[in-house]
Amino acid sequence: MFAFQLKDAVARNKRVDSGKQQKSFADTTDGVGSETHEASAFLSPCPTYANAGMIIRQVNTTTSSSMPDPINWSLSWPFFLSALFFGYMLGSIPFGYLLTKFAGLGDVRSIGSGNIGATNVLRTGNKKIAAFTLLGDALKGTIAVLLAWRFGQDIAILAGFGAFLGHLFPVWLKFKGGKGVATFIGIALGLYWPAALIFLGVWLVMALIFRYSSLSALVASLGIILFCVLLERWQFAEFFAVLSIILWIKHHENIGRLIKGTESKIGGSKQAKSE
Repeated sequence: MFAFQLKDAVARNKRVDSGKQQKSFADTTDGVGSETHEASAFLSPCPTYANAGMIIRQVNTTTSSSMPDPINWSLSWPFFLSALFFGYMLGSIPFGYLLTKFAGLGDVRSIGSGNIGATNVLRTGNKKIAAFTLLGDALKGTIAVLLAWRFGQDIAILAGFGAFLGHLFPVWLKFKGGKGVATFIGIALGLYWPAALIFLGVWLVMALIFRYSSLSALVASLGIILFCVLLERWQFAEFFAVLSIILWIKHHENIGRLIKGTESKIGGSKQAKSE
């Protein structure tokens, strides 16, 4: 009898302990679930952030589809070559040659220095045609840069470089063009207009003091580089340095005459072979 009662008491204690354990486990589970739910609610983004993420992904997708990653040269080269070719074709329009032909002044290449620049066009005696030539040679550099700028600064610089080369070596005239001063100014105007103003300012001061057009252009090309360096516009400084080297090479005959003292001055009677 005593053994039976003891056995029954042990069984009741086990049921009570089992019930407490189950209740405790349920409470713990509910607590964890509640905390998990709260954490989930805390971590889950609100609709505004979710929409922002979708917008960012859409922008990134759109940007990546419109322009390649600059590091991926296999995709970038077509853009670079297209910009260079576009600029070259625009820059190779021989305004000096075309305008003198249309005005009945003959072939400008048969007089003076033989190039198609505004200074040589002025030797025809028609100041209006020379002014239009100067304007056309400058604007083709500006237009090339501005049209290419929508694809980025690098593309604009390449288009400007192409326009400069096109003016110097036009395919239509057996690669014999001008010397690039006007186109240089036009490119600077499109890329960074304060630099163009510096070029014109230096040219004017040098022309008033020394009265040499070629010397004024050469010094102005150095002044524009120094200006960009002082303002830490390094990419422009490097680009204008490249253009200036080519400009100086194209003016090697003028430099020789300057050294000898035989270069004609602005308004002088000598016919110098300068653009």
